[in-house]
Amino acid sequence: MDIFTMNSQHKKWDMTAEYANKCSWSAGKYLSELMRNGMFKEWERVFAAYENDSIAGFCTLTEKDELSPEYPYSPLIGFVFVDERYRGNRLSEKMIRKAIDYAGSIGYEKVYIMSGETGLYEKYGFRYIGNFKTIYGGTEQLFYINTHNKKGEE
Repeated sequence: MDIFTMNSQHKKWDMTAEYANKCSWSAGKYLSELMRNGMFKEWERVFAAYENDSIAGFCTLTEKDELSPEYPYSPLIGFVFVDERYRGNRLSEKMIRKAIDYAGSIGYEKVYIMSGETGLYEKYGFRYIGNFKTIYGGTEQLFYINTHNKKGEE
């Protein structure tokens, strides 16, 4: 299994956008639109897991993801999806770790993630901050992890 750190110049960018558009998760269509319309900042990335030429999953690292712009937290991991055929192999954790490593390599000390799930990201070392407004008008939990130790420790 390979996890690629991609920008729009990556050879698998278009294939990943096409997969996101057709995947079983409705948010994949939105990610596909963002990818195809050049909506990623220069430093933002898509992380895609491939087994040979089969896409197993993806996630992103972006400035805000679904967090309302009024909050100072950045960058955020988002669009975490693992294809049904590959679930149960800790693939989401591996992609998230790759995103955390990348964020650290470009100078970020912390990475954030929003979720409606309880207990999911804590097991990866994320720490709960609180509930915050999303760009969709609802609220979700916000978590953080330090990039240098990946345990969420101060």
